[in-house]
Amino acid sequence: MQAPPPWKLKGNGYIFLYHFPKSFVEKFGFLSDYQADRFNGDFVGTVMLVDYATSAVGPYHELLFVPGRLDFDKKKIFSISKIYVSSQESVENGIANWGIPKELADFKITKLSEKEEIVEVMIAGKTFFKVHLHKRSFKFPITTKFFPLKLAQKLGNDLLITNSPAKGKASFAKLLSIEVNSSHFPPISQLKPLSILAVSDFEMEFPHPEITRNYF
Repeated sequence: MQAPPPWKLKGNGYIFLYHFPKSFVEKFGFLSDYQADRFNGDFVGTVMLVDYATSAVGPYHELLFVPGRLDFDKKKIFSISKIYVSSQESVENGIANWGIPKELADFKITKLSEKEEIVEVMIAGKTFFKVHLHKRSFKFPITTKFFPLKLAQKLGNDLLITNSPAKGKASFAKLLSIEVNSSHFPPISQLKPLSILAVSDFEMEFPHPEITRNYF
């Protein structure tokens, strides 16, 4: 199923904010060569767990790792180095449309209450990422208007830069437990997050990327 941009997405999710040590990213970050050459480690990175209720390829779940910003011609831009989704259509279109290196995995969400849940991500029936989270009650608006979400990815020899506006409501969340197998995902269980946000009812757009041909 081909689903060219733009995509309009809605859903819920978690944003884990970290300052990843450069040594951690170099050892565990799953960086491609072009990312390793450009990673400077000077800014906040993130892990995101997302439940897309609607998209151009239907509902799907997502787990991704952004180590921080990379240097591209004196510009510092975020880049995804590891990402899993629950839909093969999302895998294929994510790569073709934006150069996002998506891989297929299974997701299991166990809701313990309205504010508490466990999320597991699995490959071949084996869990490699498991997190137990509790959402706080107070919510506040969140938007990329003041903090643009721009991604730089490689596709073939081309550089694809995508600016993805989003808005929604957020609350702080507490990490109760986490287990990560470093063979499949960076072992963020070794680090303490700066903050975790639970984002609800968000709306997001993935437009056509800006493409620089033969950049690499």
